[in-house]
Amino acid sequence: MTVTALAARPVSMIERMTLILDAFDAATPTLTLLELVDRTGLPRSTVHRILDQMIRLRWLTHTSGGYRLGLRALELGGLTADHNEIRDAVGPLLHELCQRTGLVGHLAVLDGRDVVYLEKAGGRFSAALPTRLGGRMPAHATALGKAMLAALDPDITEAAFHTRLPRLTPHTIADPAPLHRELARIRQRQGIATAREEAVLGITCAAAPIHPRGTPPAALSLSTRPDTLNLPRLSRILLEFSHEATRTLTPHRTPWR
Repeated sequence: MTVTALAARPVSMIERMTLILDAFDAATPTLTLLELVDRTGLPRSTVHRILDQMIRLRWLTHTSGGYRLGLRALELGGLTADHNEIRDAVGPLLHELCQRTGLVGHLAVLDGRDVVYLEKAGGRFSAALPTRLGGRMPAHATALGKAMLAALDPDITEAAFHTRLPRLTPHTIADPAPLHRELARIRQRQGIATAREEAVLGITCAAAPIHPRGTPPAALSLSTRPDTLNLPRLSRILLEFSHEATRTLTPHRTPWR
């Protein structure tokens, strides 16, 4: 084994527990021991030993079909009330958006310099996208992230993105100056952002921000192949649905008389 492999191998209990927790997602809420071994890459004996401890500590529970997230994980998930509120309110709109366009859609919030996916909808094409509920992606490489960053005060984004950024593909905007110019153009397009193979090769996305006050920055996106992107049409539809999402999330106020 190389020095690099040894350095990359998770050695602490926290790292190994995190690998196990990250193995679960909305599509596979129950996993067997062998599936957990396959997804984590950890030795079977190690996984089995850690699972016993996680069950005792209520991180996981054991059912007839395998292992599931336990009460402790669900209790901590309850702390993300703002995110749950956004997902509950906007999730149905996202599914309607995907049915109308036939494309894969995402709902995400901004967390620091990353986007966090709250919902994903769409058909078979969704399997080609390496995104999952609760997953993260660098904001500067996604249409969702750029839509949310453009909605912030420019001084905030310039302070947060002032050094060279990770390049996910040859098309990723990795230098701060071009990124800030791109955010300025997005502001001139009513907030519509695009990412043309910047996060994943072969995938182009368009996104629009959601603007309610008092909630984390959020956005909706649609993903498709680069050669099928009809930006004018998608822009109109995304703005329609993002405005509706904003109205849905905005607390009721007594109108002026």
